This record gives sequence, structure tokens and C-alpha cells, in this order.
Amino acid sequence: MKRPTLEAVAARAGVSRATVSRVVNGQATVTPEIRETVLRAVDELGYVPNSAARSLVTQRTDSVALVISEPATRVFSDDWLFSTVIRTVGAELEAADKQVVLMLAGSPSGHARVERYISGGHVDGVLLLSMHGADPLPAALKRMGVPVVSYGRPAVAVEMPFVDNDNVGGAAAGVRHLLDTGRRRIATIAGPPDMIAGQDRLTGYRDALRGSDRRSIVAVGDFTRASGAAAMRQLLEDDPALDAVFAANDLMAIGALRTLREAGRRVPDDVAVVGFDDIEAARYTDPPLTTVRHPIPEQATAMVRLLLTPPEKRTSDRVTLPSDLIVRESA
Repeated sequence: MKRPTLEAVAARAGVSRATVSRVVNGQATVTPEIRETVLRAVDELGYVPNSAARSLVTQRTDSVALVISEPATRVFSDDWLFSTVIRTVGAELEAADKQVVLMLAGSPSGHARVERYISGGHVDGVLLLSMHGADPLPAALKRMGVPVVSYGRPAVAVEMPFVDNDNVGGAAAGVRHLLDTGRRRIATIAGPPDMIAGQDRLTGYRDALRGSDRRSIVAVGDFTRASGAAAMRQLLEDDPALDAVFAANDLMAIGALRTLREAGRRVPDDVAVVGFDDIEAARYTDPPLTTVRHPIPEQATAMVRLLLTPPEKRTSDRVTLPSDLIVRESA
């Protein structure tokens, strides 16, 4: 069946092609009576606007890129953060009658591909997730002038809107809980030093210990379960007497729990464990994981709404959401 055209709609409505185009593209220069007549003709004929042609008129694509600076093996693993952000961003954009374009930039070629696509005008805005310190995308997007919002405070010296959570305060709350329960040798499994979340959660750990007689005991992971298990083995070798560990995310905490079990250490009797994020799996570990709730869905929602809000209508370009301690049986 031949697809209905603007001309066919114009003939059915008894108006010009230009009038139909203005109605379809949402312009406010058409009277309500004519708009109703045109829309009735659109419904009767089953007319569907040509998105490519419409974008030439409106200068909008109604698409937003969600760019994740990680390889596919990481994004599509068991990392609850990525799946939650993708799901939440998709739902928010769908509610706004826009579509999400998922793009991965986990390599130099990936960055180049993303830059080419965005510079080609294929999206109206960009959401950035999981940026590392040397990430070239923020500066490139700033040069392009495309609207952008970051999930988390950017690690590079580029001014851009962002939505973050209280990584420093949340980590400090988790460590203070360990101090309040009488733990003496409190270690941390820190996140990657080239990521703001890793830096801030390490700062919160050190802030909580400052002023006490406890010393810092630090191992570094990369936010994966395997790195948490390896870091926990290192900590036990370096300080066999440690009695608590704060892991900078739940996946690393889950890896630490496995290592402690293999080493014959009881949790929390011998070693207490606190994580960060409150992913769904944290409720089902053995024992259930005490953790700091990172409001991932709320943060992703706020990021989309900030992007879709015109700059002149924003109350702020920097949003920080609270993080709450969730006490369970591991500490």
C-alpha cells in the first residue's frame, strides 16, 4: 500500500501543504480549528511523518545518545549499575516521546566512532556514563556545542551539567558504622583512581578514620567482583589481623565475601563487610550485605530531566543526591 503523503493530507483537509507541515511539526501559527481539521485528516489517512524530512525542518532528531565509556564485556556483564541506568534512561526518554541511542566508547576507536556520529547531527543531546580521567569526549562535545549531561561529576576539567550522589558522605557513613561497632583495623577496597566515584569514596573512608587511632589500609579494585576478591586476598596477606573492610561498590564487596569464606573468616564475627550501591544482589548474599544506597534510578531520571530542561529554565546545572546507609547482617 502506498504511504500517504503531505499532499494527500492537505487535499483531505482542504488546506495547503505548508499548513499541514506546520501542524505536523508542532508550530503554533495555525488556528485551533484548522489544526483540528488537519489532525483529523492525518488520523483518517493514517499519515506517518517522515522523520528524516521532519528533522530538516525542526532541526531535531528526537534522539538522545547514552554514551558509556566502557567495553561491551563490562556493560553487559552482571553490573547492575549499567543495566539500571540503561533501563531508566530508556523509560524516561520514551515518556518524553524520544528514543535512546546506546553507544559504547570503551576504546580509542569507540571514542572516534561516537564523535563522528554525534558531530553528524544524529542526536539532540548526550548523556555520559562511566567516564575515566583521560576521557576525550567531554572536551569534544563541548567543542561541538551539543547539549550534554554527565552521570556523576566529570573527572576532567570541562564545565558541564551533572547529576551525582553523595559519594564522600555515603562512604564516610559506612566507615563510621564500622567504627561505632568497635572495629579496630578497617581496610578499604577502593575503586579505580581515574574515576571520580573511586576518588570520592576513598576520600570518605579517610575522612571517617581521621581523628581516630585507626590507620588507612588500602587495596585498589576496578569495581568488578573479581577485583574485589583479589583485593581482599591482598589485604589478608598484608594485614591478617584486619577485622573490617569497606568496599567502594557492592560487586567488589561480594567478591570480598567469597575470599573471606575461602580463607575461613566468618562474616561479621571475624571480619565485617560494608559495600556501596545497594544493588539487588546485596540482599541475597550470605550474610546479607550492609551497604550504602546509591540512588541509581533516581540519578538516571534526574540526568534525563536535566538534559531535557532548557538551560534558561534550570535551577542548577549540578545536582547531588543523598546516599543512605542500609544496615544488614554483614556488619
